[in-house]
Amino acid sequence: MDNSLIKKYNVQAPRYTSYPTVPYWENNLSKDQWKLEVKKSFDKTNANEGLSLYIHLPFCQSLCTYCGCTTRITVNHAVEVPYLKAILKEWEMYVDLFGAKPRIREIHLGGGTPTFFSPANLKEMLEGILAKAEICENYEFSFEAHPNNTTYEHLKTLRDLGFTRLSLGIQDFDPKVQEIVNRIQTFVNVEKVTKQARELGYKSINFDLIYGLPLQEKSSVINTIHKVNILKPDRIALYSYAHVPWVKPGQRKFTELDLPKDEEKRKLYETARAMLEESGYAEIGMDHFALKSDSLFKASQLKKLHRNFMGYTHNYTEFMLGLGVSSISDTWNAFAQNVKVVEEYYDIVNKGELPIFRGHLLNEEDLVLRRHILNIMCKFETSWVEKGEQCASLYNAVGRLKEMEADGLIQRYPFKLIVTEEGKKFIRNICMAFDSRLWSNTPQKEIFSKVI
Repeated sequence: MDNSLIKKYNVQAPRYTSYPTVPYWENNLSKDQWKLEVKKSFDKTNANEGLSLYIHLPFCQSLCTYCGCTTRITVNHAVEVPYLKAILKEWEMYVDLFGAKPRIREIHLGGGTPTFFSPANLKEMLEGILAKAEICENYEFSFEAHPNNTTYEHLKTLRDLGFTRLSLGIQDFDPKVQEIVNRIQTFVNVEKVTKQARELGYKSINFDLIYGLPLQEKSSVINTIHKVNILKPDRIALYSYAHVPWVKPGQRKFTELDLPKDEEKRKLYETARAMLEESGYAEIGMDHFALKSDSLFKASQLKKLHRNFMGYTHNYTEFMLGLGVSSISDTWNAFAQNVKVVEEYYDIVNKGELPIFRGHLLNEEDLVLRRHILNIMCKFETSWVEKGEQCASLYNAVGRLKEMEADGLIQRYPFKLIVTEEGKKFIRNICMAFDSRLWSNTPQKEIFSKVI
């Protein structure tokens, strides 16, 4: 890779799990308006698509210092039942709002550490969710798991409830890297959970890996990928470490002196990428790899890959509902996020109110730009032949791409843009050209991580 491109494009940029990105939400949405948007989206999509359901389970027994998620650190498992009861109360409020039985296409349990909760408690919550819903024919249920506390009972209980996919947080197998980020797990534990899941019939297993962690070296990455290849997960998420200590104080355990810099960090990714591709994995979207037998790869080949707050998926639903602290919901025309503090969440839910604290109602320009950014993130191309795909900000974005075209990151045609192989490494930069809200209000302080 051209090091001059790394220096040029290694700027702060959003990850574009949504557009507009959360810092640019206008908070122009009251709870009553949110209810109207939810009902409108539900009525439009329930019969054909169904909905995606994300449930945030924030509790962890220890703090992983690289983590940017909303978590609550505790070893007190008495917190399980009150939290899951609150989840069911929130779900019941939405079901009442729907006015009809929801059809669920996706469920994803995220965290935090979903396997912090006992299998019995997870079963009771999920049965409560499913009792008020129908399951779509081509459904997919998945959960995130910590290799150290995921038991056979967890895997069996969730498999019996219809879960067929799990994601294991690995990050790196190097002991010194694990120690500094406080995420210590052995290869033996990862191997045990992976084998048990396969024996129980899980169809897709994902490993989360991170490059750019403190004390991480090329040898660390090579060793990690060698071990990953032994277990051959169906999917791999290879994320860039986001150093945002102004957001997550736990990252102050180490300094930028401990982190691999620009070119060095990018070499870690290129090393992992080359090894994965040699082992039969194909690069999917941004930061993701999949075996050619996996549904994510097949969706990418058919240009049907979709991306939402849960990540990449082969299942498209316009309506995604988030339950639990900090979770984000998406009706396509509006976003809303729940409060981030557990006690506040309890207080609001127990009063019979939806626990949202901020949101954004998308305008026509937002919707156009959102579609183009999603196309770029999922298909590596976008076009604007149809009038409904055009707006003034789109043409401003195309104008900003001239330099990227000269650098070989994109190819422009009349009413179309295609990302080149080199450009895939700078996908966030390309999407940023379309971010009208960022360009009209450049942040005066650090709010995003760097591209590399």
